[in-house]
Amino acid sequence: MYICPLCRQPLMLLGLSGLSELSGRQYHCTNKHSFDLAKEGYVNLLPVQQKNSKDPGDNKLMIQARRAFLESAAYQPLSDAVNGLLADTAAKTLLDLGCGEGYYSGRLQQALSKAAPAHKDLQLYGIDISKIAIKYAAKHYPTMQFAVASAYQLPFASNYFDGAIRIYAPSDNAELQRVIKPQGRLVSVSPGPNHLIEMKQAVYREVKPHSAVIKDEPGFNHITRQQLRYTLAINEPQQLDNLLQMVPLAWKFNAENRQHFVSTTQQISIDFLLDVYQRQ
Repeated sequence: MYICPLCRQPLMLLGLSGLSELSGRQYHCTNKHSFDLAKEGYVNLLPVQQKNSKDPGDNKLMIQARRAFLESAAYQPLSDAVNGLLADTAAKTLLDLGCGEGYYSGRLQQALSKAAPAHKDLQLYGIDISKIAIKYAAKHYPTMQFAVASAYQLPFASNYFDGAIRIYAPSDNAELQRVIKPQGRLVSVSPGPNHLIEMKQAVYREVKPHSAVIKDEPGFNHITRQQLRYTLAINEPQQLDNLLQMVPLAWKFNAENRQHFVSTTQQISIDFLLDVYQRQ
């Protein structure tokens, strides 16, 4: 259930007479705050006071690059691994934090719906601060619920989710404790020590690997860690350029060394750490 991002009261979805089914619907709270349901099916629950810029999050070019890269199946092993870590749960409600354009959410819903009858009524929600990303996600995955929202002020009722996935996304521990039910599961993905190390070698004299220390999550018990490592063969320079567009390291490249890197690099190291936590 959504809650109002302004007063934290429950939101109810109401229709407006004389308008189309989607464009004529709004979420309302008892304090008369209202939020339109967009024609694509998402709701914007990121008020201006929670924004750090006019249009926060990834822009259209970044979204397009990420989608093209993900559709090349380069990160499908990660998606499959995340899905596997949730396949044995009887979760009815799941949250994708920082869901972007919905790639992982969409594959998760598809995988779980096939895994067991218990998941046929699964409700999967995705949030992101990028309106462009959420608009894309809602359009391409109409059976899921998407909202433009902040992970630091989650617009959901307390103890609403059976689990959540967090793939390279920022979050607030207190909010995670609030919205995930006791015994609920949090699957968190972070870069392993050698993830994209070739990119670092192209721009840094001294390369420092990512930390492998398991992050402490107050209110949660760490259950297990899985490391996923493989070498990604680059099919074409555009695939690598799309990947570069997705990561902060892109800002370290200039036009000349970026072109050289994407045209000469034939493979790149992929290294993910998947940690599973359980809510106390």
